Amino acid sequence: MVTLPRVVVAAPASGAGKTTVATGIMAALAARGLRVSPHKVGPDYIDPGYHALATGRPGRNLDAFLTGEGLVGPLFAHGARGADVAVVEGVMGLFDGRGATGEASTAHVARLLRAPVLLVVDASSQSSSVAALVHGFSTYDPSVEVAAVVLNRVGSPRHEEILREALASLGMPVAGALPRDAGVHVPSRHLGLVPAAEREDEARRAVAALGALVERHCDLDMIVRIASAAPSLAVTPWSAADALRQDAVAAAGAGRRPVVAVAAGAAFTFSYAETTELLTAAGAEVAVVDPLADERLPEGVRGLVIGGGFPEMHAADLSANVPLRAEVARLAARGLPVWAECAGLLYLSRSLDGTPMCGVLPVEARMTGRLALGYRDAVRADGSAVRAHEFHRTVCSPAAGEPAAYTLAGGRREGFVRGGVHASYLHVHWAGAPRLARDLVAAAA
Repeated sequence: MVTLPRVVVAAPASGAGKTTVATGIMAALAARGLRVSPHKVGPDYIDPGYHALATGRPGRNLDAFLTGEGLVGPLFAHGARGADVAVVEGVMGLFDGRGATGEASTAHVARLLRAPVLLVVDASSQSSSVAALVHGFSTYDPSVEVAAVVLNRVGSPRHEEILREALASLGMPVAGALPRDAGVHVPSRHLGLVPAAEREDEARRAVAALGALVERHCDLDMIVRIASAAPSLAVTPWSAADALRQDAVAAAGAGRRPVVAVAAGAAFTFSYAETTELLTAAGAEVAVVDPLADERLPEGVRGLVIGGGFPEMHAADLSANVPLRAEVARLAARGLPVWAECAGLLYLSRSLDGTPMCGVLPVEARMTGRLALGYRDAVRADGSAVRAHEFHRTVCSPAAGEPAAYTLAGGRREGFVRGGVHASYLHVHWAGAPRLARDLVAAAA
């Protein structure tokens, strides 16, 4: 049994201020000396970067589609080891899940965690109608407990008074009321917020300001009481070693551990913490490489993982690092394993918007105005099934005859396999497919 105070921060729809409130609560509780475990519902990589700054712990994702609902509780317990309280930021609207279903929604995860919900309401264009909105969300699904409301973008003390009176008629507690135009701003661009790693000093200041905002305008004691009322959770914490054993995987052996490099830095910020944990458990020595700064791959490298990020924002600097581009190309030419997701695919291409990249794959990449977004059921070239997520505004024009990395529903072919290279637009949470770590480390060894 895992006994841990926990609360889910949700909203009726995207744009209501979940990230502001969740990150602010994390920072405010951490400032009080609590060990806060940060989590994010869904596949988003960007918000967890801000959560990590707020708490000093890795931001971890809970995705009932990518990993399966059976791993949500164990992964939560794994990430929350040693914490005093956990704060889980939701995704989209409370009941918005995969397609028209509730699968992988915030409500789905809240049920799996048996966690109370704080509902963040954008009050900027309403007064007493807030009661009807909250009544609907709090009664729609009796298995989801909306324990309190946080009002966001409140216009004035009088506006707040009207909102509180309307909610009092429901008996719904108000855990906070944040003023409109509070002066805290996190910049966005074409795929959401700018990652914290690209603006670390400004991001730290923004997170501190969010914590101070929540400290002033929210009842943190009430929030802790709500979180503490969550019942014990009957789960066994996930571990990478156990995941590999359950997948009939043996570690690489007692010999020398192969070095596997993982791309990081401002251009490659999209990575789940469990990826490196699984690589290590599978027998690898994990090293970090920053393609914007490092001119050489780590000594003795035998494999490379290049996750997602924003190479389009750093294309000139990535291209200017000619020594590393050449080393990546040589590694791939030797047939050593290279796993690339989205940004990694772009980096391995011949060019990105005309700017030279590594040239490992015979493809040209370019930005478009079209967004490709959604969960994907995919089958790898070896016949194994994986669940993945796609999120990008680029396209790749491949040479004819290149083998595909995946086949998607409807027969669409996605990505490329060339020698030891597996490159695709799809992001995979390796906790849901631990064999990927086993196979990569085995190939590296």
